Amino acid sequence: MWHAPLAAGGLLLLSCLGSATEAYWPYTSFKTGPWEPPQLQINKTDGIDPGLFFIPIRNENPLGSAVTIYDNDETVRSGCYHILVREVEIVGGYGYGKVHILDTTYREIYTITLTDNSDFKFVTATGKSHDSYIDVHEHQITDRNTILVSAINVTQQDLSSFDGPSDAWITASQFYEIDIATNEIVFAWNSLDHQDKIPLSESRQPMLAHSVQDNPWDLYHLNSIAATNNGYLISMRFYCSVFFLNKDGSVRWRLAGDSGEGDITGEEMRFSWQHDARVYNETNKSLVLSLFNNANRKSQSEGESTGMVFNIDLTTMNGSLLSNISDPTNSTYSQTQGNFQFTDPLSTTSNIIIGYGNVPQFKEYNSKGEVVFSGQFGAPTHAMSYRVFKHNWKATPFWNPAAVIEDGVIYMSWNGATEYDNWAIYSLPSIDSNETTLLATRTCTGFETNMNISDTSGDQIRFIKVAARRGETILRFSDAIEVF
Repeated sequence: MWHAPLAAGGLLLLSCLGSATEAYWPYTSFKTGPWEPPQLQINKTDGIDPGLFFIPIRNENPLGSAVTIYDNDETVRSGCYHILVREVEIVGGYGYGKVHILDTTYREIYTITLTDNSDFKFVTATGKSHDSYIDVHEHQITDRNTILVSAINVTQQDLSSFDGPSDAWITASQFYEIDIATNEIVFAWNSLDHQDKIPLSESRQPMLAHSVQDNPWDLYHLNSIAATNNGYLISMRFYCSVFFLNKDGSVRWRLAGDSGEGDITGEEMRFSWQHDARVYNETNKSLVLSLFNNANRKSQSEGESTGMVFNIDLTTMNGSLLSNISDPTNSTYSQTQGNFQFTDPLSTTSNIIIGYGNVPQFKEYNSKGEVVFSGQFGAPTHAMSYRVFKHNWKATPFWNPAAVIEDGVIYMSWNGATEYDNWAIYSLPSIDSNETTLLATRTCTGFETNMNISDTSGDQIRFIKVAARRGETILRFSDAIEVF
């Protein structure tokens, strides 16, 4: 889970439709389409890295949510390698669905599914079967043309060895690496196969005395997966731990954020209820690890939520804190979700994006840890975003620009486009004519640009169409419309 001249701002609106709830947060509406993205409340200074913000907003819109792309403060598109768009049914904090991969025209080029097969059949909390069982927590494209996806399976487990019921129902966390081109599974991992290194008894999530299928014990809560040179890195929220896996799936080491149960030692290494663990600068001797430290859940708080970066010495198995990033003027306490992103992982002066999950805010920090941009897209408790990203996305949609005339004013937009900077308005002798006469041009002024018909050079205009242009190059025409 995205126009305007992007110097002024941008938006992609895939499905951000319907009646906005103005009582909670102001929304923007347009003449050229039914989109109603939330307005961004922003503060910014110098030092912002280039790129567009991708915000998969979840709110109380009865027609659902969408990914919205903003250029600093305005929409480029709402609604995707590549953009990933998930189609999912959410049940109890998890989900069952598909991943759609779109190209830079927003055409779908791949659909990723995870289905029952002869070797394994999924069981859900509701007992309902699904066409695909990909969970909502992770869909990560790798540099080997595969995608990592999470999944859960509801299963019975004997917990009597640590005073639990012998017939408990639990959610077993799984992940799969899937070949994008063929949709074939190339690697599968199941948490229950690794109880020697990830004991059920060490979950921080209280065990349910009477867990049943429709209310299983969610003891793992796998929420991120990263491919590494030598295996995988996974984050398990309810273990307050990050695990490094070998290529065969066995656990090589554990970084425990809230206890001494892990394999990595070091000062200032504490975190809890984390999300979005990633690896950088990996060698056989060391690596850099980042994560979003929630430090909170609904039932407890251990401090403000921060972005953390560690150096892990794989020879000594010692870790050290490189950065612990937060806004000293506005402490944030995120109970769920959230992410951490280097805008340029290869640069030592990269900016950092932190999304605050169930708190509808995100911030961009410079390499010194100073806030250079902050945005809010909803009222607290009424909006959230699982992750917020910034990318140098360039797109030319396969659909036409939109044009509407109302009360003598032409309104023009091209949802999702990033490469045009001006509009040209043409007259036509008939609705289906290919003969065009240039009437006027207008610099883009936002997601939607407008001008008065009286500002054009034509008299007695009956039909018009508009063209989105870059300089004097036409990128795409709208459909022709009748003036009166």
